[in-house]
Amino acid sequence: MDSADSALGDQKTSGAGGLNEESAIAAGIVRHRLLAQQLWGEGAYDAGASLRSLLAVQAQEHAYARWTLAQRCRGQARDNAAAVDAALSAGTILRTHVLRPTWHFVLAEDLRWLMTLSGPRLRTGNKTRDRQLGLDAEIVGRSNDVLGAAVDGGRHLTRDELAAELERAGLLADTGERLNGAPLRGQRLGHLVFHAEMDQVLVSGVPRISESGAVRQTYALFDERVPALATDYDRDQALAELTRRYFSSRGPTTVKDCAVWSGLTQADIRRGLAVLAAGSQEDVRPGDRSQMQSFSADGYHFIMASGPAHSATEAATAGSDVGLAPPSAAPAAPRIDLIQCYDEYVMGYTPTRHYLGGTAPASVASKQPSHVVLLDGRMIGNWQHTLKPESAVVSILLHRTLGPSQQCALDAAIARYETFLGRPVTVDLLD
Repeated sequence: MDSADSALGDQKTSGAGGLNEESAIAAGIVRHRLLAQQLWGEGAYDAGASLRSLLAVQAQEHAYARWTLAQRCRGQARDNAAAVDAALSAGTILRTHVLRPTWHFVLAEDLRWLMTLSGPRLRTGNKTRDRQLGLDAEIVGRSNDVLGAAVDGGRHLTRDELAAELERAGLLADTGERLNGAPLRGQRLGHLVFHAEMDQVLVSGVPRISESGAVRQTYALFDERVPALATDYDRDQALAELTRRYFSSRGPTTVKDCAVWSGLTQADIRRGLAVLAAGSQEDVRPGDRSQMQSFSADGYHFIMASGPAHSATEAATAGSDVGLAPPSAAPAAPRIDLIQCYDEYVMGYTPTRHYLGGTAPASVASKQPSHVVLLDGRMIGNWQHTLKPESAVVSILLHRTLGPSQQCALDAAIARYETFLGRPVTVDLLD
């Protein structure tokens, strides 16, 4: 046991109780994750509070990523797309490449320290691709200067408009060359913009909405949208904050899950846990979710926040002395949730993703709908939407037959998504 594990108070639960105990633990893990992620329970106050809990939410599919935040809220913010859009326009929530990297939603207040933490590994991982694209430090530096000047003073530009600025500067000639079957110009553009994000020059601006309703990403000056750090950057404290937010919003989960999710090393994650443990020995209050506990089950070493998985749910024993959410914490009736395939309930885990009960995201070659239908936290099907000017079709492929109460739960889930879209929804049940 390393120092971080020791500080967490390791508990052993697997093996001694046989299949029934292991099944109870697995069910408890699912319930606890759903509550910690705020898919179940009372929900967050608004989209910003939901994102603050999760720290970062994968957002490459913009429309579905908005749903990820809205479905975790309560009150007027529940299933409210307009509220998420308002936060994106205001710059409270930003969309950028960070962590693994791919598109993520991140709060403006978190992005500077998170990008500072994530940036070095992103740059290292990008070196081979830079060589393929003929990009070096001088070209990237010149590009950053051009792009920064282009958006200075509150100008929010689309990717095409940024490309025009780079062309005028002689940094993005259209030679007609292709690399790996795709135009070289487009690939160079994407990576020059990515470098500007990593180097804290560019970040998302106010989205533009076309006449058809399509959303176009714009870019703004990083320093005009992201506040300065209140104190000097401290890598140890950044690691501690990342691990605190990750394990409290996704636990029970493992060090390796966190490392894959964050793009950091397992040593980094253990360091963050150790710093967190050392700093949390003072002024400890009951239910303080900066405290961590750990246990072993199903061959994994799990970590989660101490105290309840959700403020409205009292944690209790689930077949062991581990404080997993009890069966009473689950909804009384069957519960169906429609989540995107890049939801944090999926992407927040890699070695322990099997508790999902199915495979997601689906392979690119698959012809089935991409997104995930959950019944009581376990995957039972796929879904996706097709948007029309004033309506939508939700296509659903179920892998099992639903009983009457489960069908009612599906109807309720579809009604929530209809509220989110703000337009009538027709359901297409696929064979």
